[in-house]
Amino acid sequence: MMNEQSRIFDFLQYQFDNFPKEDMLAGKENGIWKLYSTAEVKSLADRLSVGLLSLGIGGHDMTIENQDKIALVSKNRPEWLILDLACQQIGAALCPIYPTTTVNELEFIFNDAAVKLAFISGEEIWAKVTSIRSRVPSLQNIYCFDELAGANYWKKILASQEDVNTSLLEEIKRSMLAQHCATIIYTSGTTGTPKGVMLSHRNIVSNVLNSKKSFPFEDNITSKALSFLPLNHIFERMVSYIYIASGISIYYAESLDTIAENLKEVQPNLFCTVPRLLEKVYEKIMTKGAGLSGIKRKLFDWAVVLGNEYDNRKNRGIWYNMQLALANKLIFSKWREGLGNKLDFIITGGAACQVRLIRIFTAAKIPIYEGYGPTENSPVISVNCLYKNGTKFGTVGPVIQGQEVKLEADGEICVKGPSVMMGYYKRPDLTAETIIDGWLHTGDIGVFEEERFLKITDRKKELFKTSGGKYVAPQPIENKMKESPFVEQMMIVGAEQKFVGALIVPSMPNLKEWMRQQDIPFTTNEAVIHHPRVLELYRKLIDSFNEFFNHVEQVKRFELLPNEWTIDSGELTPTLKLKRKVIMEKYKDAIKRIYN
Repeated sequence: MMNEQSRIFDFLQYQFDNFPKEDMLAGKENGIWKLYSTAEVKSLADRLSVGLLSLGIGGHDMTIENQDKIALVSKNRPEWLILDLACQQIGAALCPIYPTTTVNELEFIFNDAAVKLAFISGEEIWAKVTSIRSRVPSLQNIYCFDELAGANYWKKILASQEDVNTSLLEEIKRSMLAQHCATIIYTSGTTGTPKGVMLSHRNIVSNVLNSKKSFPFEDNITSKALSFLPLNHIFERMVSYIYIASGISIYYAESLDTIAENLKEVQPNLFCTVPRLLEKVYEKIMTKGAGLSGIKRKLFDWAVVLGNEYDNRKNRGIWYNMQLALANKLIFSKWREGLGNKLDFIITGGAACQVRLIRIFTAAKIPIYEGYGPTENSPVISVNCLYKNGTKFGTVGPVIQGQEVKLEADGEICVKGPSVMMGYYKRPDLTAETIIDGWLHTGDIGVFEEERFLKITDRKKELFKTSGGKYVAPQPIENKMKESPFVEQMMIVGAEQKFVGALIVPSMPNLKEWMRQQDIPFTTNEAVIHHPRVLELYRKLIDSFNEFFNHVEQVKRFELLPNEWTIDSGELTPTLKLKRKVIMEKYKDAIKRIYN
């Protein structure tokens, strides 16, 4: 196992000493994969550290007030981690910000953190950050990872190989302590002003080592991971450190739209995702299956039925196992091919994943392991594990080593351990509300199944009361109804109302196909959602799902919406969670119609 690692950048040294690679990191440049070896990453990080020091950037006395703050607004790429490591080595606190952040939030974060330098990628972000520059007095300069006209190219500040005084840099690195702040992550979450979560080296390193031991991640120097969840999110970033510590190469997908292509090119052994993307993959497979005919269609449907009956904790007997083996050979092998054909497993987090997806993919030899944890815990609290009996579908798995979990009387999940954040930057008031006697109050409600598998039942702040005073948890209802191929997205409403209603975004491709079969002409999305027979289809569908819920939770009325919710149109967070307040505001007329 690993020697003493206490700061994040120690993982880079560990890889360099034990299993240096030719492809530690890889990104597409002008359509070709460019590989970065461990030695090259180390050299670039050291040269950037020295370059930043020469600009006067550093940790100074290493109090959080005096550590210089560096903003990073960029899509995933090798330079992202190189800057991250370079800042850590000299004590500057990195503030990563989502590229999709609005200009107002961006300005707030830059001023709140008194950002000194910003590193960015691409024309669009360059324009956005340049537009707020005059309103951020602390901002000294902006550097770009791409060579853009009028922008400072980041490589210009790299010290030359000769100028890297190794002994001086080593001395500075030695002075970095585990309790020092490594990063401030602003979480916009689904409500309110962004809050800066301060995470120390100890917070993140303990989470890396405890997750690595618990899951477990074996050292595997031939293994590759595809990275596409935003690195601004602590989940993908912490997992990247696990990859570095385990000798797993990291290949960056070009964008969310090119994942399918990149999977085929890279043939990764694993990746991390959020449920929304798995839903998309599944929908694509199902649409393809629906287009088959004759014996091929019969085989596809037979395989799906088998997959839906799969249970990882129960031997279904020789007959079922033989059939599943055949389905894997004839049908599911094509699914695996579509994902690059070498996947050992997928890890999902960030929101609740539909159990049927985990079940069918696992049956198809693409095991999905769901985990859970907030940014404030660096982040992992629990995860379904690789070892025997370490997984239970529908739960977020056993609590990882090094964490203590207790449930409050109302079911709120509280966690204590070395990964609990230092606090919210400049917000001792919020910190005191969130961390009480060392226990981090997550705002999530859960239960333990079989005394060891944690199951999230809802977000405390998403629970609402009807006017009859009954509590409703929206997520389980939404997740259940999204099992229908006709429901693309859905949000439950009904706070302070007599009954529960729903806003539904139909799955247009599936709805179009159904209309074709019914000889109903498809005109526009707007017209279709008011068609009497379409409304009747959704009424029946909702009635069939209402049986799974008690009277208070049943959806009585609904409105269909013509367009999918996206990050760009503002209804989804960058990790594809619903921004409930935004949706309520944007579709208030539709909600009014439900309750009129």
